[in-house]
Amino acid sequence: MVANKETPYKGFAGNGFVALVLLLVSFVASVLLILNYAEGTAFPICGSLLLLLTCICCGGLTRLEPNEAKVMVFFGKYRGTFKKEGFSWVNPLMSKKGVNYRARNLNPEPIKVNDKVGNPVMIGMVLVWQLEDSYRAMFEIDSQALARSSASKKEELALPDISGAFEKFVRIQSDAALRQVAGCYAYDNPSSGNELTLRSNADEINDSLVKLLNDRLSMAGMKVLEARINYLAYAPEIAAIMLRRQQADAIIAAREKIVEGAVSMVKMALDRLKTEEVVELDEERKAAMVGNLLVVLCGDEPASPVINSGSLY
Repeated sequence: MVANKETPYKGFAGNGFVALVLLLVSFVASVLLILNYAEGTAFPICGSLLLLLTCICCGGLTRLEPNEAKVMVFFGKYRGTFKKEGFSWVNPLMSKKGVNYRARNLNPEPIKVNDKVGNPVMIGMVLVWQLEDSYRAMFEIDSQALARSSASKKEELALPDISGAFEKFVRIQSDAALRQVAGCYAYDNPSSGNELTLRSNADEINDSLVKLLNDRLSMAGMKVLEARINYLAYAPEIAAIMLRRQQADAIIAAREKIVEGAVSMVKMALDRLKTEEVVELDEERKAAMVGNLLVVLCGDEPASPVINSGSLY
C-alpha cells in the first residue's frame, strides 16, 4: 500500500464572516479616503493602498462543504490540505485548488476484448471510487494536462476541471484493468468445473478487478470502493454460433438427465415385478419390455401403444 502524503493545513484560518465585515469596513474607509481629496495631503495615496490591500485580502475568503477540501500551495510549495467546513479566511497569497472526497460512480461503455481462449466478448463494468490522497492526486499525476484535454473547445478559456481530470484518469485505468482481467479468464468452460470463468464466478472476478484497480490508482491518490461486471456477452460476430453451442450443450444435458431417469424407472419396474412375483419374464421378454419403456420415457412425442392380441412369438 502506498503511503499517504496528504498533510493537514496548519496555517491561520479565521472566521469568514468576521473577515468579510472587516473587509467591507476597509473598503468603505478606502473609498472615503480617496474621495476626501485635499491638495497636499496623503489621504488619496493611503486610500488607494488600503483599497489595493482590501482587494488582495478578499482572495482569502473560501467556502467548503462536507467532503470538500482545498490544496494549499504557497508559491509552489505544498502547505497542506485545508478541510475546515464552512466560511473561512486564509492567507490570500495561498493558491487554493479544490478537491472532492465524495464517492462517485463510473459506468463506461462495454468494450470488446478477447477472453482466455481467444473468443471476442463484450464486457462492461460499473465502479465506485473516491479521492483518498489529495497530494498524490494533484502532484503525482499531470492533472492539469488531463483537465485541459478533457475540456471541449468552447471551454478552452475556462479553468481546468480537476474533477473531470480525475475521472478521465480513472476511466483510462479502469479500461486497461478490465481488459487485463477479462483476458485471464474464459467466458464459459462447461468441460472444466473447477476453472474460474467470467460467466459463473462473478464474485471472484469482481474481487480481482478491485485489487487490480486499487494497485493502479494508488499512485494517483484514489481508491476503488466497489467494482463489478454489469454486462457480459459474446461479440456479435460469434454470438449466433455460441448460442447454438449453448443450446446443444443444454439439449445434451437434458437428454442425459432423461436417460438417467428412464433407466432408473425401468430398473425399478423390473425389480418390483420380480419382488412381488407379478409375472415371470424370461430374458427376451425383459429386453422387449426395457426397449418399449425406454422408447416411451425418452421420446419427445406422446406414445401411441399398439396392443398385441396374439402370442409374442
